[in-house]
Amino acid sequence: MTTLVGLLAALALVVWAMASGGSLGAFVDLPSLLMVVGGTAAVVYARHPWPEFAAHLRAAAAAFRPSSRRLEDLAQLLPEIGSLTRREGLLALESQAAETSEAFLRQGLTLLADGTDETRLTAHMQLEMETIHKRNAAVISVWQAWVDTAPAMGLVGTLIGLVQMLGSMSDPKAIGPAMALALLTTLYGAVLANVVAGPIVSKLRIAHDEEMAYLEAVLSGLQMISRGDNPRLIGEAMLARLATPPAAAITKNVESSGESV
Repeated sequence: MTTLVGLLAALALVVWAMASGGSLGAFVDLPSLLMVVGGTAAVVYARHPWPEFAAHLRAAAAAFRPSSRRLEDLAQLLPEIGSLTRREGLLALESQAAETSEAFLRQGLTLLADGTDETRLTAHMQLEMETIHKRNAAVISVWQAWVDTAPAMGLVGTLIGLVQMLGSMSDPKAIGPAMALALLTTLYGAVLANVVAGPIVSKLRIAHDEEMAYLEAVLSGLQMISRGDNPRLIGEAMLARLATPPAAAITKNVESSGESV
């Protein structure tokens, strides 16, 4: 939500600055816009394979919505799962896995229910984490290419416009408008790179860091469950990963599990 609000606010300020000095129509030039946006998209596509290019467009939505993966939820859920396992055994995790919507956690619970030991569980889950890391890094690199390429395409458009302007030096009245149009491509490139693509890159990096922290917490919790650790210890381990742990909620959860240290 903050990303969307920030983008809209920045674009609104840019539009306001344009309108305050005269007509907005003076800042609209379709060939210049196509040169920057279309040219940047073409260059980015040329630098990345189609699956990555398509994935980065879909992933942009992640920058505009909050993550559904919360460490606070794990700090309540994993002690409950640990308590269930100690009471009914690992086979009880089959039903828990079926009720879990989060894919990484469901996969880990399924492995435990199948009798996978801690070593193999760790190896399997770490491989999955590495795959997710590479996928996220590829998406971020494509958006970073927009940040790097858009200003360059704006400069190319400006140079093209300047050459065309110099070709019409015989008409002094045409120099001013031609110069203005030449500079529009630089404006479009700067806005595309710094107002649109740049914030998306930053939020995707934050989302990636949060996702990896969540996955690491899931793996740590599953390892403790595999070892049969006390649910209270599992909850405390999850709380240690939080900047501001909701201690009251976890204390209530652990007490309800009926476990003691």
